[in-house]
Amino acid sequence: MAVPKRKMSRASTRMRRSQWKAEAATLVKSVDANGKVSYSLPHRAKVVEDSAGTPLFMEYKGRKVADV
Repeated sequence: MAVPKRKMSRASTRMRRSQWKAEAATLVKSVDANGKVSYSLPHRAKVVEDSAGTPLFMEYKGRKVADV
């Protein structure tokens, strides 16, 4: 296993760690038949709700894939 020969300084460690950046999630905009705009993650099933907001089932590419 590789082992460093010298201790890495605080400045070098922090400089290296400063490159770790979080990315914003990619969202997909979809508009329902009622005109309601919703955003969801791509390649994920969407929860379909009735007018009262009760979850009915999950949908992916226009097909029912699971019950909730």
